[in-house]
Amino acid sequence: MGRKSNRKKSNSPKGNKQTDAASLARRILQFLDNNFGQEFNPKQIIKSLEIRDSITKGGVEPILHKLVENGSISKTPRNYFSSNQEPGFITGTVDNVNPRFAYVIPDDPKVSDGDILVKEADLKQALDGDRVRIMVYPTKGRTGRVEGKVLEILERDRDEFVGRVEISPRFAFVVPDFKKMHKDIFVHRGDLMGAEHNEKVIVKLTEWREGDKNPTGKVTRVLGKAGLHEVEIHSIMAEFGLPFEYPEQPDQEANAISEEISKKEIQSRRDYRDITTFTIDPVDAKDFDDAISFKKMENGHFEVGIHIADVTHYVKPKTELEKEAFNRATSVYLVDRTIPMLPERLSNGLCSLRPNEDKLTFACVFEIDDQAKIHNHWIGRTIIHSDRRFAYEDAQQNIDDQSGDFFEELTTLNELAKKVRKKRFDHGAVNFETVEVKFKLDEKGTPLGLMVKERKDIHKMIEEFMLLANKYVAEFIFKKRSGADTFVYRTHDSPDPEKLETFSNFAKRFGHQIEIGETKISAGLNKLMDEIQGKPEQNVLEQLAIRSMAKAKYTTEPKGHFGLAFAHYTHFTSPIRRYPDMMVHRLLEHYLDGGKSPDPESWEQKCVHSSEREKRAADAERASIKYKQVEYMSLAEEKDYEGIVSGVTEWGVFVEITETKCEGMIRVQDMTDDYYDFDEKNMRLIGSRSKKMITLGDKVMVRVVNTDIDRRTIDLEFADNDEKKSRSRAFN
Repeated sequence: MGRKSNRKKSNSPKGNKQTDAASLARRILQFLDNNFGQEFNPKQIIKSLEIRDSITKGGVEPILHKLVENGSISKTPRNYFSSNQEPGFITGTVDNVNPRFAYVIPDDPKVSDGDILVKEADLKQALDGDRVRIMVYPTKGRTGRVEGKVLEILERDRDEFVGRVEISPRFAFVVPDFKKMHKDIFVHRGDLMGAEHNEKVIVKLTEWREGDKNPTGKVTRVLGKAGLHEVEIHSIMAEFGLPFEYPEQPDQEANAISEEISKKEIQSRRDYRDITTFTIDPVDAKDFDDAISFKKMENGHFEVGIHIADVTHYVKPKTELEKEAFNRATSVYLVDRTIPMLPERLSNGLCSLRPNEDKLTFACVFEIDDQAKIHNHWIGRTIIHSDRRFAYEDAQQNIDDQSGDFFEELTTLNELAKKVRKKRFDHGAVNFETVEVKFKLDEKGTPLGLMVKERKDIHKMIEEFMLLANKYVAEFIFKKRSGADTFVYRTHDSPDPEKLETFSNFAKRFGHQIEIGETKISAGLNKLMDEIQGKPEQNVLEQLAIRSMAKAKYTTEPKGHFGLAFAHYTHFTSPIRRYPDMMVHRLLEHYLDGGKSPDPESWEQKCVHSSEREKRAADAERASIKYKQVEYMSLAEEKDYEGIVSGVTEWGVFVEITETKCEGMIRVQDMTDDYYDFDEKNMRLIGSRSKKMITLGDKVMVRVVNTDIDRRTIDLEFADNDEKKSRSRAFN
């Protein structure tokens, strides 16, 4: 009775058998295709497919022979069967998303329909970031995605990890901090270098035999007790491969450079030492790599000079100093320190445009009228003598009060910058104003307070003139031979329409409409950025808008910059802290001196390296901020916080706390009021019983239940103060 009641009636039993046979044939074929290169007998196939009923078991062998007849599979004399399909073989980079599977991102995106899913058992001990060669299965897996297996690890991305030591009587493990390293590292007690339980260490992988669940490693550096500020910052530095000190030889080279500027050098440059010049930087900055000169001209126009530290005058090719600068490629700014690209002797001394000192510079000088129309410009080497070092706050105060040093010059420059800025936006530039947090730390590094950095007119003024100089330098080189000369450009592709559509739908949840037609993207985004200023959703929407955009990069290809709406753009203005700017200075000098275009290949390789180093620096900076946010929330008052749902996944809900800009997660497994299903298309969780929804953009009330400094995570729960407040939505 039970069997009959559960079976659908049919007027065509034969048709059902045919359908069942076809379904079984597809399962068998997919199994053999996904195990390309292996042979199976019927019993092994039955076991692998978990076929339990006798009728279906009896149908396996006839179907196998039928598949052999039509050429879909092959059969050996021993009655073993294998796939006839031809797999694909590609190379790519592992993105190890979780302990169960990873994606391989193809080197050439054209060879595959998206990233290739690789199950943990098929990773062949490949780790996140490794370059691998994989076999792509001929048919898609159960997930509907292209799947594959790693055949060979071509290049390890890293063999050192930072983690916390856990010691037992007979052995020890290092639990890695890196979230995408899902294996603990076994360490023989004799290889601990004296590390004690719960200390942070750097461990180097020494062996990972096939079949071993965990790799084996050896401690190379003991950082100290987990949780201490200096130890955690050093952990972040080690995690991202940042150097702890400057090597001796390049440091010695820097110290040996003479401070003296010869008369011959001065005569080869335009002399701006008698023209009003000043620097404007953060109050705690020491590396001043840009200065502005200002002069009223007899025709009523203004001469505005953007003077940039001439780093390449001191850092010569093929020196150890040059090699180290290239390797670092950028200065890194963590919450409590700067890891400089150049040694202090150069970054804070010789090259820094300090006041009351003669300094060598590369400049872009503009003749500009009171409507910010540029009539002429000149690019070349200069020598300057800065009259004043301003902190941003001081310069802004002089403009606001209309008094103090150079307040008239500052006011005029500010008015010109506003007009230049307006023209840029009228031309299609996108106004991305991201929220930045800054911590007030005590002498031990403990966060005492958290503040959001405020961008005032003076910040925008400096930014606008730097953008102008970068743009004109790029256009100057491009126009020489219509882009045929090798040069380093900063490019930014147009956004992917699908990502933009997703972002637009998300913004609608806050009541914001964005026009995303091809010619209206910039205007629509700028309108949104204006609307959200000062609102709780500002940071979430700004971050998501940036994520929906393409990533800017360095390249020798003379493409445009979507975000700035410039046909050509480069980085010229920060050579003390960015290697690409040094590359630009070298090429610019080469062309100004009449040199021919060099081969682009080596310069493109340097561009790729610089883009990779830029990403590493950004990731490290975010990690240091996240660490302080976690520590800050661990010390914060126990109370309910207002937040916004900033992300929804199958395993949890991310919430950004509005007051502190800190993001935490509420795990699905901890949401015990209901069983929640993940609706990926609409980025929401739906309660299977209550039908309550948790959606991107929801305003919620949460409380902190746990903080983990090692993993830099904040665990939250929905505040449930009374029965009227559902655990999925505190208020709308």
